[in-house]
Amino acid sequence: MSEVKISAATRTEFGKGAARRIRRDNNVPGVVYEHGLEPLHVTLPGHELLMALRTPNVLIELLIDGKETQLAIPKAVQRDPLKGFLEHVDLLKVKRGETVQVEIYVQTEGELAPGGNLLEHVIPTLPVEAEATDIPDGVTVSIEGLEAGATILAKDIPLPSGATLAVDGETVVLQVLSAQAEEAPEGEDEAAEA
Repeated sequence: MSEVKISAATRTEFGKGAARRIRRDNNVPGVVYEHGLEPLHVTLPGHELLMALRTPNVLIELLIDGKETQLAIPKAVQRDPLKGFLEHVDLLKVKRGETVQVEIYVQTEGELAPGGNLLEHVIPTLPVEAEATDIPDGVTVSIEGLEAGATILAKDIPLPSGATLAVDGETVVLQVLSAQAEEAPEGEDEAAEA
């Protein structure tokens, strides 16, 4: 789990015009949510935030207006669909020792059984609960030798210490499918026989 320090400033201007001005200055508008309290609207440095968000479930230590320090995790990130730059970010304030629900990536290792089998990621991320300062980056599952029809359920995936499933254990995460041969159109079969 990586922890990144970012300076933020509270903002009092809202709306599209204000957001455009913030982005024009290479910053990103954001909102910090806390359970039971009013959201805090902030401006974050664009490049630093972009670099921090490259790590899944990064823990961000916000220094707000040079005074107050808060820990937060990203909950929603909006990007420009064409250019990819950050448009807005929602952060959730957390405390050390607090349990949070996050999604971690499921990675695979090994080779499927020979025969043209295909691996389907039914759900690419696995919902888990973990301590806010110890969120795992992901889990790795062995698919070595699995044949068509095999499935891996959420309960079968070994989780890092301190993490628990936040989804039904019977949820299918991965499944192995047999490759289907292409069928020739009906007219071609009759022509081949003649």
